[in-house]
Amino acid sequence: MAGKNNQKGLLVILSGPSGVGKSTITQAVRERLGAELSISMTTRDIRSGEEDGVNYHFVSHKHFKQEVLLGNLLEYAEVYGNYYGTPKDPVECVLADEGVMLLEIDVKGARQVKARMPDAFAVFINPPSEETLLTRLRSRGREGEEIIQKRYAAARKEMAEAKDCGAYDAFVVNANLEKAIGEVCVLIAGARKR
Repeated sequence: MAGKNNQKGLLVILSGPSGVGKSTITQAVRERLGAELSISMTTRDIRSGEEDGVNYHFVSHKHFKQEVLLGNLLEYAEVYGNYYGTPKDPVECVLADEGVMLLEIDVKGARQVKARMPDAFAVFINPPSEETLLTRLRSRGREGEEIIQKRYAAARKEMAEAKDCGAYDAFVVNANLEKAIGEVCVLIAGARKR
């Protein structure tokens, strides 16, 4: 069913390696398009400054496993002994209301979502170059060189996987933040009209 201005609900997947600026881009796209941001469910402990239902839905391992068995997650993964996943119901509610729902997830998650919801529109954010990405990871000043090198190696692997997996509909290079945000907004607007 077509909505106002010939638009319909759209699930948008945004992915990219650590340090590429995807969270900043996601937040700007959310504000500009009036989109919703999916809140992931996790079994990890809540950290200082975080709020349940705002940063994540914090649940027990038992509850998370029940959600998986009931088919209530679009995607999920185990990361360092904790589980993370995307609840299905909030996504379906936004789409039924002809809105845009943003998922900021990794390549493995994107592949799972696209398998379940092939109409989802997936965008992968790339750095201008691998060297630029390494510089950005170092400039954050949050981690030592050993961790930075691990993140860099994981980022290179993720970029190669995104390119080869066939899950992504578009690739955007974040050489200029404002330009990248604009490009993602234009891509989403086009995808809604398809």
